[in-house]
Amino acid sequence: MPEAVSTITPEAQHVRPRFVPVRSGMGTTHAPPPPYSPQRGGRTASLPAAQKPKLLDQVRAAIRLRHYSLRTEEAYVNWIKRFIFFHDKRHPVEMGEKEISHFLSALATERHVSASTQNQALCALLFLYRHVLDQQVGWLDEVVRARRPQRLPVVLSRPEVRALLGALDGVHWLMASLLYGAGLRLLECLRLRVQDLDFAKHQLVVRAGKGDKDRVTVLPVAVAEPLTVHLARVRTLHQQDLAQGFGWVFLPDALDRKYPQADKEWGWQWVFPASQLSLDPRSGTQRRHHLHESVLQRAVKEGARQAGLSPRVSCHTLRLVRHPSAGGWDGSAHPATAVGP
Repeated sequence: MPEAVSTITPEAQHVRPRFVPVRSGMGTTHAPPPPYSPQRGGRTASLPAAQKPKLLDQVRAAIRLRHYSLRTEEAYVNWIKRFIFFHDKRHPVEMGEKEISHFLSALATERHVSASTQNQALCALLFLYRHVLDQQVGWLDEVVRARRPQRLPVVLSRPEVRALLGALDGVHWLMASLLYGAGLRLLECLRLRVQDLDFAKHQLVVRAGKGDKDRVTVLPVAVAEPLTVHLARVRTLHQQDLAQGFGWVFLPDALDRKYPQADKEWGWQWVFPASQLSLDPRSGTQRRHHLHESVLQRAVKEGARQAGLSPRVSCHTLRLVRHPSAGGWDGSAHPATAVGP
C-alpha cells in the first residue's frame, strides 16, 4: 500500500484523519498501515499470542486449584521430572501406560524403593495424565510392585518415655510432651495456633489433620503451666515483629482476603514460631512460619541416643505409646498427667 503523503491545506484542517500521522524530519506525514490490508491480501504482524504455560507450571496450577499441600506439590513435581528424565526428556503426552509401567518397575527393581515411595510416584503420574493432560491411563498390569514389609512399631515403656523426655528441655520438651500426651502427629503439633488451645477445658483443637479433618483432643495438665510461660515469650516476639512492620502469618483458604487484618491477630499466631523470618515459597511474602519439623526430629533422635534407646525411636514413636492403666486415651496416647520435665 503506497504511503499517504499530502500537503495539509486550510480546508483539510477540519477533516479528522483516519490514522494518527507520524511526523518525519522532512515535514511529511506517514499513515501507519491498517491491521489488515485487502490490497495486500494478507494480515500484518500482530502481538504474539499468550504462550501456553509450561508443563510443570500447569501441574502446579492444577495442584493449587485442588488445595493440595505444598509438600504434595513438591513431591508430585519431583516425580514428574524424574519420569521425564528417565525417558530421555520425552514429553509425557507422547508416552502412555508402557512408559509409566517401565518407570515404576525400574523404581522397584533398580532403585529398590519402598512400596509407599512407588505408590507416591504412581499417584503423581496419574495426577499428571488425568488432571493436566486430560488423558485416561489404563491398567498397569506390567508394573513390578515393591513389596510392603510387615514391620513392628517401636513402643516405649513408661520408664523409657520418662528417660526420653528427661533428655529434652525447653520448647523441645514441650512439643514432645504434646505428641505423647495429646496424641498429636508432628505437623499437627507444629501447626497449632494460639486460638486452638483451651486451658479452661484442658483441650486443644487439631485443624486440618489427617484427611483434612478437625478433631478435639486433650491438653495435658503437665504442660499447661510451661505452655503458658512459652506463649508469653511468643507474644513478646509477635509484638517485636509488629513493631518492625511484620507480624503476619499464613492463613488458610484465602482468609487473608476475607479478613485482611486477621493475619496479624494474636489468636492466629503459631504456638511454635520459627526463630527467623522466611519467604513463602508460593507467594514470596516474608513472614514468620512455624518451626521446621527437623528441629524436633533431631532433638528426639539426640534425646533417644542420650537415653540409650533404640535408634529407631522417632517423633511418631511418642504418639504410638499406650498406657491404658494411666488413663489412656483410646489408643493414641494418654493425658500426660504423669509427664514432667
